[in-house]
Amino acid sequence: FFFKTFRKYFLICLLYLISLTDNLKRIDLTANFISEIHEDAFRRLPQLEELVLRDNRIRQLPELPPTLTFIDVSKNRLGRKGIRNEAFKDLHELQHLYITDNNLDHIPLPLPESLQALHLQNNNIQEMHEDTFCKMKDFTYVRRALEDIRLDGNPINLSKTPYAYMCLPRLPVGNLI
Repeated sequence: FFFKTFRKYFLICLLYLISLTDNLKRIDLTANFISEIHEDAFRRLPQLEELVLRDNRIRQLPELPPTLTFIDVSKNRLGRKGIRNEAFKDLHELQHLYITDNNLDHIPLPLPESLQALHLQNNNIQEMHEDTFCKMKDFTYVRRALEDIRLDGNPINLSKTPYAYMCLPRLPVGNLI
């Protein structure tokens, strides 16, 4: 009990100290039993590019700074409501997004055009819309950056939405049957 309480307060103090540093570029808090992050925890970090929070117990993502290029929140407890609508919309520099093993039931939209890798393995994603990755009715649109999509380990049948990938340079990895 003591260790758990100490660790919780230590992390709160650590996040407070982090917020005082305005030139921090990378945060890695892997495997720290974190279950909550204050909504404003990363707001005062104008230089933050990489955020790694994998293997914790996080249930809700806080607001994210627009400077992020890399996010890994794999192996948490985000579930159905852990990612708010349009959470990644204004992250115009985001290139890598890893949200594996979180029991998500949907692909968080919209995804920034800058995205190169999207890993959503081992969630509970069962369906996808035709406009998840591509612009509907614009068959000339090509999404060149997004080359690495992983949907394996989800109960989704990728062959049900073939137009969802027409604009991509590579097909997503996942179940086709």
